[in-house]
Amino acid sequence: MLVEIGDKILSADLFKKKFVCDLVRCKGACCVEGDAGAPLSHEEVELISNNLEKITPLMSEEGQKAISRMGVSTLDHEGEPVTPLVDGGACVFAIFNAENQAFCSIEKAYLSGAIPNLKPISCSLYPIRVKQFNEFTALQYDEWSICNAACAQGEVLGVKVYQFLKQPIIRAFGEAFYQELELIEKELESLNESE
Repeated sequence: MLVEIGDKILSADLFKKKFVCDLVRCKGACCVEGDAGAPLSHEEVELISNNLEKITPLMSEEGQKAISRMGVSTLDHEGEPVTPLVDGGACVFAIFNAENQAFCSIEKAYLSGAIPNLKPISCSLYPIRVKQFNEFTALQYDEWSICNAACAQGEVLGVKVYQFLKQPIIRAFGEAFYQELELIEKELESLNESE
């Protein structure tokens, strides 16, 4: 089932599936796994480039070397910009703590007040993937086995995907859009009760 809000088409899984990141168990695997880096907008590529001297000191040595070779973005198989990977593995901006949990050096620079931008919106919105088409924007739930712990924790806590991602959704699409999601959830619950 799909849900429409203006020019956006959403998977109903955003309202049905439960999700709360469990960094202790997954260790930030979404920053390490996969065949391409995090999707970037052209504006984000520019923001990262403009603030790179403030991000670089927080990066790993491997990440710094990869950036010096490849730049702040590469192109995926669809020709869209993504973050580069270190030797086909972790995102160049991933840094690791003593427990081997991945964190984002861009976000760390932002939280320290060094730069004005957060980590890429595609990272903040995960497990929602946003795909732009000519006539509409699709928001889909990306189900991936590395997030099984997050799904389990979401079930225990009773938190739906869209609820867990409230702040990133508002950052990407605005407060009014998030309020629409809350209304749609109520409508979907009413439909389920009447069946």
